Amino acid sequence: MTAIDDAFVAALADRAAEAEGLRRLPAATIADFRASGAANLLLPARYGGQQADFPEILDPIRAMAHGCASSAWTLGFYILHNWMLALFDERAQDEVFADGPVLCPAPLAPTGRGTPVDGGVRLSGRWSWATGVMDADWILVGALCGADTEIYPALALLPMADVEVVDVWHTAGMRATGSNDVVVTDVFVPAHRLANVIDIYGGTAPGAALHDASTYRWPLVPALSLVAAMPAFGAAEAVTDMFGRRLAERVLAYSGVAQKDQPAAQIRLGDARVRLAALRALLDHTVAGIEQAMAAGDSVSRAHRASARAAAAHIVHESRSVIADLLEASGASAQFLTNPMQRAKRDVDVICGHVVFDYDVSRELAGACEVGAKVSPIAMI
Repeated sequence: MTAIDDAFVAALADRAAEAEGLRRLPAATIADFRASGAANLLLPARYGGQQADFPEILDPIRAMAHGCASSAWTLGFYILHNWMLALFDERAQDEVFADGPVLCPAPLAPTGRGTPVDGGVRLSGRWSWATGVMDADWILVGALCGADTEIYPALALLPMADVEVVDVWHTAGMRATGSNDVVVTDVFVPAHRLANVIDIYGGTAPGAALHDASTYRWPLVPALSLVAAMPAFGAAEAVTDMFGRRLAERVLAYSGVAQKDQPAAQIRLGDARVRLAALRALLDHTVAGIEQAMAAGDSVSRAHRASARAAAAHIVHESRSVIADLLEASGASAQFLTNPMQRAKRDVDVICGHVVFDYDVSRELAGACEVGAKVSPIAMI
């Protein structure tokens, strides 16, 4: 079992301002995370992990966001990326999991180029959005590999010693994620540390057969999008809780009226609770559909995967809307940097910019797949 409990979440909240100032997670948070066992959740049993059902990581990540959305995002991806590493060739897993779970960022956009050589590729490129890279052991990067006539998108696994980190992470929100750029220059990557993205998208990567668990047959995009939605969802829940507590003590300026007695404030709180409950139902429904396919040994269709991405995008954008509505009714004092409500809003505003949460694209793909319209074979579903 993991120790993502109330004390762990409270510590994230206590360190949230420090983490934001550092533009990375504090050393104490990394130490607590390693000690918690959370990274073991999706680690294969053969390497000492819990090999849990995939959805078991969602609630811990959502809970961490009650303390700090940036921390939840970073730690959540550390957990997810150990699952992604379990999709690689057995030799790669033996290397990377030699000492248990690792801290591994994964900027997935194929902005690198892998040129074929004997036994693997020579890799060069620059990648943005390497969440958690400041404390990383290994890193996964996306690249176009193969000869010019046979190019395929792949993920490449490298030790951090092969990577240069470029400090660019100066942002309005999600500052504690330390999502800096990374550069790789003509580094050899052996073939067993490459995985075809098409196989990972569809849940047919080598690790899917290596481990006796449906967890490793989950398709990548639904897994990625649902995990990435949890910090926004948890932040919206936290802001709603804070708003409710704030009503009990806030007196409106100039009128001297207790805000808890204002029908408008009561409506905002009741509205937020109902909307969050609807998001929880959508999450449960989406997860249950994929789990049903896994239990039956079926593959998850592109239409089903696109629908899951659209659901995750809706969770994120609706969470952002809930936070904005409650901040609007919280007065100017909620905008002080010492108030965690405004930090949650800034963090979730940045989360909404993630490519997987492009609201128009995600809904377009879901609709196109449902009606059988033409969709690119490498579309992010």
